[in-house]
Amino acid sequence: MAELKGALVGCGFFAVNQMHGWAGIDGVSIAAICDRDPARLEAMGTRFGISRRFTDAEAMFAEARPDFVDIATTAPSHRVLVELAASHGVPVICQKPFALSLADARAMVEACSQAGVPLMVHENFRWQSPIRRVGELVATGEVGRPFFGRVSFRSAYDVYSGQPYLAEGERFIIEDLGIHALDIARFLLGDATAITARTARINSAIRGEDVATMLLGHDGATSVVDCSYATKLEKELFPQTLVEIDGTEGTIRLGANYRLTVTNGEGSRHEDVSPLLLPWATRPWHNIQESVAAIQAHWVDCLRNGREPDTSGRDNLKTLALVEAAYRSAAEGGRTLDPAELRG
Repeated sequence: MAELKGALVGCGFFAVNQMHGWAGIDGVSIAAICDRDPARLEAMGTRFGISRRFTDAEAMFAEARPDFVDIATTAPSHRVLVELAASHGVPVICQKPFALSLADARAMVEACSQAGVPLMVHENFRWQSPIRRVGELVATGEVGRPFFGRVSFRSAYDVYSGQPYLAEGERFIIEDLGIHALDIARFLLGDATAITARTARINSAIRGEDVATMLLGHDGATSVVDCSYATKLEKELFPQTLVEIDGTEGTIRLGANYRLTVTNGEGSRHEDVSPLLLPWATRPWHNIQESVAAIQAHWVDCLRNGREPDTSGRDNLKTLALVEAAYRSAAEGGRTLDPAELRG
């Protein structure tokens, strides 16, 4: 099996996890890296032994000719970079949020479709092993037909120290974190047909909202998605996502510290679904770090077998439409919207 040689664009805070993830997949290597900041570029290249370093993405595509590109930059640069990759016929995995507008997202999906290259969004929360386990239980009918769900992420963790730009945007928690929780709701209960949202800004030092509560309607089910970076708990749970599923034959609860409880006609049972602590991972980030490796392995499998990724650009349009609908609903006092009307 031929080795896949990838390229990474963006050498910032989170990209270190992606570099570690690629290094752990047999038959895959990162052959080139790119960043406009020479200092970050040098630091990443030295850390991972990458000699081919570029400050210009066009030059990287032309000279390195990668088999795929991992775009790990922030959202404002995504469209230019994705369309550039498509013009070179290079498959793309792109960091979330995929785009700041549905128009840009649709343009990127179309560009890759026209070029005949795969496009996947790095939407990794649904690839966390505890979330995968909940998905398995739902899919196999352990609790019957789900009719209610809750996806909850509440924390007071200082995310701003590592990613100071999060405090500067007019949009924050739905776009940065809620997007993951909304995608989990889609993964577990199917696409949403309606959404109502309320938001609040508790931390006066930031510009955007740091609390969001969203009510979603699915086919035969309802879910609540709630996110907060203003919730001070006795024990900080960052970055754990808590999940509740009520079904016609029982319930699933993914609780604190990755304790899973399944209750049905056979009684209750408990599972420890703690994520693996990979050799390069650190607590408490190991949950997310494990999911990075998992989504990258999925990408490689899809490339080798010609399958569309689960979190393809086309699929992610549905999650982005929920994000946009949530912001519109909150701005309009909680009006219920159909996200399909925004997807186009």
